[in-house]
Amino acid sequence: MGNLDKLPTGRLWLLLLCICGSLTLQAQRTVTGRVFDPSIGETLIGVTVKVKDTSTGTVTDAEGNYSITVPDGPQTLVFSSIGYGTQEVPVENQTVVDVDMLTDVESLSEVVVVGYGTQRKSDVTGAIGVVGSEELLKAPVTNAIQGLQGRVAGVNVFLNSGAPTGSPRVLIRGLGTINSSSAPLYVVDGVVMEDIQFLNPNDIKSIEILKDASATAIYGSRGANGVILVTSRRGPNTEGIVLGYDGYVSAGTLRKKMDVLNAREWLEVVRIGMENTPKYREGSNPVFTTDDPNLFDQNGNPLYDTDWQEEATRTAVSHSHQLSIQQRTGTSSYGVFLNYTGTEGIMLNNYLDRLYGKVAYEGTPRDWFTFGFNILTNVTKENSFEEGGGGQLPRRTMIEMPPIFPVRFPDGKYANSSDITDAYNLEAMANPVHVLETQDRLAKRTQLFGNAYLVFHLADGLDLRTQFGFDKQDRLFQNYSPPDLINISSPLGFAGQNLNRFTYWQQENYLSYNKQLGPHSINGVAGLSWQKRSADGFGIGVQGFADDLFRFNRLQAASQPGAPSSFYDDWTINSYFLRGGYSYNDRYLLTLTGRVDGSSRFGANNQYGVFPSIGIGWVVSNEDFLANNPVINQLKLRSSFGITGNTEIAAYQSLATLSSGTTLLNGQRQTSTVINRLGNPDLEWEKTQQFDIGFNLALLNYRVNLEMDYYYKKTTDLLLGRPIPQTTGFSGILDNIGAVSNRGVEVMLNTTNIVNDAFSWNSTLNFNYNKNRIEKLGENDEDIFPGPYWVSGSQTILRVGESLSSFWGYERLGTWGTDEVEQAGEVGAVPGEAKRSEEQKILGKGLPDWSGSFINNFSYGNFDLTVDLQFVLGVDIMQQYYHSTEDRSGIANGLRTILTEGWTPQNQNTMVQEIRNQAYAGQNSQVDDHWIVSGSYLRGNAFTLGYNLPSITTDRFGLGSLRFYVSAQNLFVVHADEFQGLDPEATSWGGNQWGQNIFFFQYPRPRTFTLGLNVKL
Repeated sequence: MGNLDKLPTGRLWLLLLCICGSLTLQAQRTVTGRVFDPSIGETLIGVTVKVKDTSTGTVTDAEGNYSITVPDGPQTLVFSSIGYGTQEVPVENQTVVDVDMLTDVESLSEVVVVGYGTQRKSDVTGAIGVVGSEELLKAPVTNAIQGLQGRVAGVNVFLNSGAPTGSPRVLIRGLGTINSSSAPLYVVDGVVMEDIQFLNPNDIKSIEILKDASATAIYGSRGANGVILVTSRRGPNTEGIVLGYDGYVSAGTLRKKMDVLNAREWLEVVRIGMENTPKYREGSNPVFTTDDPNLFDQNGNPLYDTDWQEEATRTAVSHSHQLSIQQRTGTSSYGVFLNYTGTEGIMLNNYLDRLYGKVAYEGTPRDWFTFGFNILTNVTKENSFEEGGGGQLPRRTMIEMPPIFPVRFPDGKYANSSDITDAYNLEAMANPVHVLETQDRLAKRTQLFGNAYLVFHLADGLDLRTQFGFDKQDRLFQNYSPPDLINISSPLGFAGQNLNRFTYWQQENYLSYNKQLGPHSINGVAGLSWQKRSADGFGIGVQGFADDLFRFNRLQAASQPGAPSSFYDDWTINSYFLRGGYSYNDRYLLTLTGRVDGSSRFGANNQYGVFPSIGIGWVVSNEDFLANNPVINQLKLRSSFGITGNTEIAAYQSLATLSSGTTLLNGQRQTSTVINRLGNPDLEWEKTQQFDIGFNLALLNYRVNLEMDYYYKKTTDLLLGRPIPQTTGFSGILDNIGAVSNRGVEVMLNTTNIVNDAFSWNSTLNFNYNKNRIEKLGENDEDIFPGPYWVSGSQTILRVGESLSSFWGYERLGTWGTDEVEQAGEVGAVPGEAKRSEEQKILGKGLPDWSGSFINNFSYGNFDLTVDLQFVLGVDIMQQYYHSTEDRSGIANGLRTILTEGWTPQNQNTMVQEIRNQAYAGQNSQVDDHWIVSGSYLRGNAFTLGYNLPSITTDRFGLGSLRFYVSAQNLFVVHADEFQGLDPEATSWGGNQWGQNIFFFQYPRPRTFTLGLNVKL
């Protein structure tokens, strides 16, 4: 070694390359052969042939022949094809290996998870989408909902924000309710979980989405919005111990900026606006100056030109680390999983840290008895980001803060919009960096979730299962806003703490029966369930701080304490459920399902409801006339009809309730109580009737797989406020008086395009079309204006015959011209202002007609590449930010279109109003169709390139597998030119049912680059 450092550099590198090469190079040989099905007397096309524990593979040609290169020495070839049993054939020194393959009964019996058990996939009559862990984690995701986007036809996932937690929304087969929750029911390992947003995606084995009534009716009154079943990882599939590590590090950057005015352009807008003031306000003639020495030089030029979007955002560095230990023996298995994820938001000081641990065990100490448990704890800490409403918060001020201000002045003081001596009369706002760096919006969540179960094997195929599940969560919110944040918490500051806790438990007992009796296959479940959820909390907010020392840690230091508040509520459900599945000769299928639910949330006269369904199927490909068809491998027709319910309303809605508080009487605070709602003992759940018809088709030795469904859903007994005589002292009462329908088509197409020993390519195209329509709105079908309320009142309308989430406003006909002075005056306008229709009208809608994805997977040698494209068509966006960035000007920054497209006597053919200074000349701002643009887009959702180390290398290091990958997410978005926001999928009304695609600024969704590693021992 002493002479090694004397080698020339070139030779040293050559030596190192030779050493590395010796680890991976090995003599090889070619093996050929033919694959045959003796039962039909024909060779098999498209059978996959792989060298075990490697990525080397090929497929058989039209004559059933194959050729593959394998390393010298003992090897094993793996032959697999859908519908046939996988065969592993040891290869010593042979160069020719012929194989006979037989139909695999077990593959025909492949099971999918359904409510309260599993069913043979071939027997399923319902519409069920399946997403496996490999598909879910193809690109790194921070939560399971993110990983579902674009994976299943008929499931719309709106991420809406780039924040670590954001405002995700999931709609299955459209929006079918008005006042109830539209979220699906989440069931994790058989236990209802309120929200899977914080569930560790690395711990998920598979997700099944139940879409039609045949699949969801077993969940009765909680199944109307669809059901998402999550199966988490447990022990390994084979005996032995498996150790694993999965980790990644990512960097997120700002993908797009809004096109706003720079410092000189903004000053020009201020100057022009002041000059135009006498046109709008007689006697008002402000003078434009640039005299403030802190902001302008001696020539009146701005000292600063701050890019606030750049200053308020950052390169967000995130990382995740997952350790797992799994073991399986003859009678038991267990899994231990530990995950830490640190996620930075792209906005300053916005982050989410998650620590997650889980233990799962299952054992069969006796042939007649199995028991197990699954316990997880999930702890998150987040400095959250306010995403709703229209206050002066960073997502807005990073667009509207005038660029003439710095982040800090030379003396270190944060700038705000009042730091100017020139008479601009700017809107009061703290700069976004000041807010982000000094506000606390901490959310600390602790979740304990799990279940324990006993299974008694009473007879062959007959089991009794009893299980208890729970979900307990504590959520602590701690806020502090300093006294120097103008128009937010100045001059007193604000601090508050709120603790919310809820506990959910369910206890269920059910019999399951699975038996094959000759040509008869029987699958049955019958059981009962009890569920209860209770919630309580308290909070307090205070004002008046001398400094920032205590923040929220000593609320008693505030000079103005607020009144404390607290709450408690609970609900219970008692249920009885039944499902029977029957298959004759693997051809004719029948599924009957029913559930009876009793809920405390509904009126005394309607506390119980019945929710039945029926599903039928015909496996046409098993008929004699299609047997051994060279083209059609599988054809299954299926249809279903059933009724499900929606019980997701707040507790006590059927009861007359009291509201208590305090009031001042004779200078003394006294307790007060008033009746705030009338009771309705007839209140019942909303009911959804759903019809589905579809088929599954596999062609060309399963290289083309098509699944298609048509559905019609009608939800009746919608909960709406029914007007009542004012003499009662109330304006309305909650009642079941509305109806909404959804009808659509879902298509899922999987194709294997190319497979050979060097290269493979398969594609998945899924898309869905949904038509939403309001069918009834009470006795007189009168229009309802549900909000969100803002400029011009309600931004949406509910009208019979129209879609939910329909935008409501005026039509902008242009701008008044100089030859229309008289006509403009009749409506109180002058040339240069917006010309609008007299009446409001429907302007668009926030729910898409079409959505889907096109995902391609490629492999070459040990490399794999995934290209994931997502698209949305037939949807609109309401750009609410036009109110303050274009329809008014001068008091804050705005879009460049104010200057480049604004009305002037020389440019009158424009939709953009004349520049005017809002502080002196007022504003003209109404919701109109100039704010509405197409929301259709094509997103480069994820591009992932991976490399799997060859088995010969991993074997040398004692590894089971080792994979590296790099990924780019949200790489590009193609959208309408008229859209000027940051991302076309958003909302700033996350808590509002109708706020989809309506936003008054938004949290930017980053472009993210990731480097990851997956290791198994």
